[in-house]
This record gives sequence, C-alpha cells and structure tokens, in this order.
Amino acid sequence: MKHYEVEILDAKTKDKLCFLDKVEPNATIGEIKSMFHKSHPQWYPARQSIRLDPKGKSLKDEDVLQQLPVGTTATFYFRDLGAQISWVTVFLTEYTGPLIIYLLFYFRVPFIYAPKYDFTTSKHWVVHLACMCHSFHYVKRLLETLFVHRFSHGTMPLRNIFKNCTYYWGFAAWMAYYINHPLYTPPMYGEQQVTIALMIFLFCQIGNFSIHIALRNLRPPGSKTRKIPYPTKNPFTWVFLLVSCPNYTYELGSWLGFTMMTQCLPVAFFTFVGFVQMTVWAKGKHRSYLKEFRDYPTLRSPILPFIL
Repeated sequence: MKHYEVEILDAKTKDKLCFLDKVEPNATIGEIKSMFHKSHPQWYPARQSIRLDPKGKSLKDEDVLQQLPVGTTATFYFRDLGAQISWVTVFLTEYTGPLIIYLLFYFRVPFIYAPKYDFTTSKHWVVHLACMCHSFHYVKRLLETLFVHRFSHGTMPLRNIFKNCTYYWGFAAWMAYYINHPLYTPPMYGEQQVTIALMIFLFCQIGNFSIHIALRNLRPPGSKTRKIPYPTKNPFTWVFLLVSCPNYTYELGSWLGFTMMTQCLPVAFFTFVGFVQMTVWAKGKHRSYLKEFRDYPTLRSPILPFIL
C-alpha cells in the first residue's frame, strides 16, 4: 500500500505550515485536520478550511485522500475560519433572548413604560394571546434545537452570533414594545380577525414542526446523509409536492398569522424581513437539491408554490 506525503500551505502567504509523512491513502480530510491540529493547537479542526486551491472551495471532512485529484505528494491550502461556536449554542442563544425580552415588556417591568403602568396587565385579551403565541413559538424552537434538529455542520463563526442575536433580540423588543404598550389598540375587525389569525398561526406551527420531524428522519444520527425529502403519511408534509423548503413556508405563514392577530406594523416589518431572508435560504437549498439529485422533482418551487 502506497502512502502519501501531505504538505499544508498558508492560502494567503503560501508559506509551508505543516508536512505530514506516511499518510494512509484512505485518510479523510477530517483526519488530516486532526493531524494538522497536533502541530498547530491554536487551529482546532472546526477552524480549518482545507482546499486544493488557495481560492477554491473547502474540502469536506469526509473526502478521502486517494479519491482527490492529487499525487502521492499532496499539497493543500489552509485558511483560518476564525473562532467557532456550535450551532446548538447559537440557536439556544438566539431563541432564549426573544422569549425573555418579550416577557419583560409583557409584564411591564419598570423603566419601560410610564411608572404608573409598572407591573400592570393589559385590558385587551389579544395582548395576552399574542404573548402566549410568541412564547409558544420560541419555546418550540428551543425544544426543537435540543431534541429534533440534526446539523450537517457542527459549528459556525463566533462573530455571526452577534449579528443573529441583534436581529432576533432587536425585533423582539421592537414588537413587544408596541404590542404591550398601554395605548395599544386591538385589531380593526376584533374577535373574528384574531380568531382567524390564531387558527393560521397554530396550523402553520404544527406544519413547521411536522416538516422538521420529516427532515430529521431523513438523516440517521451521526451521519451527514442527504436525501430528497418526500411527503409522508402526515398531511402537513404533503406541501413537499410543491415546495422544496416547506419549513420556511410554514414559518412565513405563522408570522403572517401573528401579524394579522396583532395588527402591528413592527410585526409586519419583521415578517417581511424574515420572508426575504428565508427566500434567500430556500433558493440556495433548492439549487443544491437540483445540483445534487438528477431526479429531483421539477414541479417544486423554493418557498411559495408556483411563485417563488
């Protein structure tokens, strides 16, 4: 069995950082990262981007050395991805913030509104319903993060958590301030509007959860297997017939219901911004499905059936 010699160069300066002798041909990039880490402890595997070309794409951890277009002396290029943080930690931080922040406004703790309103409750029942729905949504997200989601990538750059938390926490405070404001006025069409909105919200929350379960069941524990998602016996998953990312479709529906329920402009703006971002994610996911699977259903749209 022939062995490989592996040299790792800095992608920017082309300086040699590491030389590995007698590397097994069936060694994976993940294993090479671990070897590199031993000589450079400051760059743990999650921080490493190993490439065939200085400006090329990062190789996958599961890529096997002998299957790559390299000779017996393989040259790779390294880039530092920066400090990393686990996706679980990111999601728990992102979602705990809005849950707590909204409740601070709901319970009208001091220094938010006029002192005479401290710890008083709203006279409008829709305000209490909105708090329950908002809290339910983020408790659901936290539980899904802990017990449902399986992540194909274990970490993300630490700097991203500040951007993400600013988005989620900031919007939560903006929405909560107006919905729980002492001068808040209920929706124009009263109880009927709120009831319909609540039904939309709950329907989409169940749908979103159903999609997350379906996606989870596609990937065995500990694997990075990718399969085409198809509808299951659960009717909420039948939207897979027309949409590649129905989890985003249901998420959009939930926030449209919440917007209708509260009739609050900051909520509408949050829904719009979220829709734009989810559309970007859905289009990217849709493109990757089409590229990876030749038999991918052509009828599907990224997020909205027949439209987008």
